Parts: sequence; C-alpha cells; structure tokens
Amino acid sequence: MGDTTVHKGGTQGVSRRRFITGTGSLLGGAAIAGHTAPAWATVRAAAAPIGSGARVPALVIGTGYGGSVAALRLAQAGTDVHMVEMGMAWDTPGADGKIFANTTRPDDRSFWLRTRTKQPLSNFLGFPIDRSVNRYTGILDAEEFAGITVYQGRGVGGGSLVNGGMAVTPRRENFGAILPTVNAQEMYSTYYPRANSGLGVTTIDPAWFDSVDCYQYARVGRKHAQRSGFPFLFVPAVYDWDYMKQEAAGTVPRSALDAEILYGNNYGKKSLQKTYIDRIRATGRVTISPLHKVTRVTPAPGGGYTVLIDQLNTAGQTTATKTVTADKVFFAAGSVGTSKLLVGLKATGALPLLNDEIGKGWGDNGNVMCGRANHLWDPTGKVQSSIPTGGIDNWDAGGAFAEVAPLPTGIETWASFYLSITKNPHRARFTWNAAAGKAELDWQTAWKQPSIDAAKTIFDKINQKEGTIYRTDLFGVHKIWGDHLTYHPLGGAVLDKATDNYGRLHGYTGLYVIDGALIPGNTSVNPFVTITALAERNIERIIATDL
Repeated sequence: MGDTTVHKGGTQGVSRRRFITGTGSLLGGAAIAGHTAPAWATVRAAAAPIGSGARVPALVIGTGYGGSVAALRLAQAGTDVHMVEMGMAWDTPGADGKIFANTTRPDDRSFWLRTRTKQPLSNFLGFPIDRSVNRYTGILDAEEFAGITVYQGRGVGGGSLVNGGMAVTPRRENFGAILPTVNAQEMYSTYYPRANSGLGVTTIDPAWFDSVDCYQYARVGRKHAQRSGFPFLFVPAVYDWDYMKQEAAGTVPRSALDAEILYGNNYGKKSLQKTYIDRIRATGRVTISPLHKVTRVTPAPGGGYTVLIDQLNTAGQTTATKTVTADKVFFAAGSVGTSKLLVGLKATGALPLLNDEIGKGWGDNGNVMCGRANHLWDPTGKVQSSIPTGGIDNWDAGGAFAEVAPLPTGIETWASFYLSITKNPHRARFTWNAAAGKAELDWQTAWKQPSIDAAKTIFDKINQKEGTIYRTDLFGVHKIWGDHLTYHPLGGAVLDKATDNYGRLHGYTGLYVIDGALIPGNTSVNPFVTITALAERNIERIIATDL
C-alpha cells in the first residue's frame, strides 16, 4: 500500500504503512450498532465542557464500564451528573471518513501521547513493526511501569473502545475466589443478567461459525484443543453478529473483517458509546467533558468536595485549570487511573484519611500471550475476524483459560495465537514517589512465571499432540511468551478493604470507587462483565441509602 496522510484535529500529517500488529482482538468491549451507519452516527452533539466554579450533585471521574453504570443509574434516579473523561470524545471522523484507525495501519489516532507506537506484538517474521507517530491524544495508552506495560483505552467509553468484546461471566464456582464478600446468588440472579442485557451481550451462531472463512483460525484452535482433551467453549461477545454476517457477504463496510479493534471499531462492535452512554445521553441529566483530567479532590469548606480539573488539548498540554465543587465523587478512571489518583491524594494530604489499603491488591488478571506454528495442512486463513469467539478451558486442572485469538495480518500465517488468563497469585502495590511527583507500581516481570507455567499446561500438550512448536518471532528475538503486558488491570482500591462492601471509600462520606480497582487482581475470565455487574450492584445500594 502507498503512503497516505491523515489530518485530524490539529495533528500533523502522518504516513501510514500497512503492516501487521496482530493483536487487535486481545482486549474486551460493549454497545448497539446500526447495520450500515458509522460508529459516530448515534453520538449526539457534545454539550459545552464543565466550567470553573460549577457545582454538581455527582461527579464521575471516567467514562468506562463502572463510571457509565453509575452515571446512568444516578440520572435515572433523578440526580444530575457530570462525567469527566481524560480522553477524546471519538465522535468526529478523520480525513479517511472513519473515526478510528485500522489496526494494521496505526496513525496518530492510535496511541495516547506517544511519538512511537508500542504495539502488543512488537515483531513479525523477524521484523520490528513499531513506527514513529505524532504525539496526540490517541485511543490506546501503553502505560509503562516497572516490569509491565498496561494497555488502557482513552476516550469516552474507556476500555470498551479498544477491547476485543469477549463478554464472559465467570463460572459461579469460581466467584468466591474473586469477590468473597459479595453475595453470589444476587450477582448471578440479578446483576450479571442486568450487565449482560445492558451491554448487549450475545453469542455467535454456531452453524455460521462453522461455515464462514473468517473463523477458520478459531476452528483450527478448537480442533487442536479438543484433540488434546481440552474443552472448547463459545464465548459471548458484544459484536453485532448480523452486521458481521453482512460484512462476510460484502454488503456493508468491513469492520471486524478489516482487522478493526485495537484502535477502535468503526461499525459493528457495541462499545459503551452505543449502549450505556447512549442511554446516559438520553436521560438529559448527564453532561460529559472529554479531554479533562482530574488532578485533586479535597473536602470543600461548605460540604462536598473541591475538584481540580485540567483541560487538555490534543497534544496533551493543559490549556486551563478548573475548580468544581461536587456533592459526591465517583472514582471510575479504571484500575490504574483510580489507584494512581487515590494514592497521590492520600500521600499529598488532599485526602489523608484514606486507609492504608489504598494502592494494594493490584493484579494483571494473569495475562500472558503466545503463538504456535501449525503445519501446512492447518491454515488459519487470510481474513480473520478481529472478534474472538472461543476459548480453551483448563482452569480447574491447570489454572488457565485461553482465548483463541486472531492474528489478522491479511496473509496466511499458519499460526495460532492465544491470550491466556491464569491463576497468578502475585499482587502489586501502587505507592507515591514524592521526588518524582507520581505514583509507581512495584510489579516484577518475574511474577509472570506462574502465568507462563499455567499456559504451558495447555500449549505444551497441544504442541506435543500436533507435533508443532511455539512461535518465537512475535514478542522479540527468540521470545516465546508475551509476558510484558496486561490488557486487564484490576485492583488497587479493593472492595471491603480500601472501601466498604459497596465501594464507599473509608474515611470520607460521599467518595466512592466503582470500577475495576475494586476487584483484587483476577476475575478468571475477561473482566468487563464483572466490573459492570459489580457496579450495577453497588450503585443500586448507594442510590437507595446515600441519596
């Protein structure tokens, strides 16, 4: 492909080279899609951003799963809400006519304030694939800490913008190890069903799955798993399957079948923009300020909380600082964002009464990746849907659940690719580095070894059965395991430790955590359905008792 140039919202031109990233499917998602309408068609005109001096009944920091649940339910209960989002609105198409960049052709829209891409797969066929881009408030943040890179969505909709849409409810017998103080009966009878309904979760038609070219890779993964004695499970997702069928038929613009996912999906994926946030806007009680970053929360002299907010431009520079008063504040900036903010507020004296559990219990959901090189008689397909639909379950025997993930290169690779979620006992802690003025995480790369060992219980056996080997060209030179990252950060303000059993922060009335920071490090599956269900549970109690 020749070079093309994208001009968007003040960025400079950027040449785009078609090359493989291969991991557009490895995160998790949510919303409702029109069959032919582009993703921005349902997004209403944005209201003016919040002004300095405003007073709001409820301020929600973040627009991901937990924050969107809180804002919707508060508004439905009659409370006016303002949501603050560090990323962009993602409601305006670029020069190519699309809001989101293609996974195989990253441009300025792709990464959050980086001058070089940091793609989850750094190499392919021996070649490094990262490239220079202009610094821009792009959609995917590759945030680097000691020992680990944490991938996070940036924009209205949070992680739902960039994940692979695998909407998995944990097996009930595993729930007690995830959230031991939460009533499992209530979760499985009320809040998981509510979350799945709100997110638009459905399962692929198995007959179509068996017949369509774009899931050849998943059928190969199923065959290899079953031949080695592992169960293969169809996994629910938040993609519009009717739209995908039309993609395969060539009657609508391609989205999942054009490798769109890691940097946003323009058509078929039901992100939060098209589910919870669409309903939020319809209430008329919620306003959203994109490119706004909360830096400080302190008790206000007259009650409530004084909140300092930086307004950003698309280069990440602060253009204004605003002071807002909120009666109640909901921390929903994601596990990392919420944890960093709370650790800093406690350490700097803004919220000194927060307890010593703040920053603790952080984990990576046991994420580790690998690829396998198949025989020539097991092609995985040139066209691969970027939405994974199945997984290999060895949780009870080996401590691993593995997504059969796409490697959407546009060429035949004879490769099977996997993201494993594992029983990893290691937990890290965020602490405040006063000299550097920032929160730091004490994760160690060596802590990934239990995840590798658990994943090997599946893939060593498959390789032995099939006479195949691991790929060593995806994560560096002669490196088998993608043990340097996580897509599923969890913990840092753990339920019933840093907060009470419904997310109320200890030490302060009217401060709440309502996102993945509440979950101590692991959900046994992709976490966003559990984050959503827990938020539904908690906000119901908070509305009933605190408003």
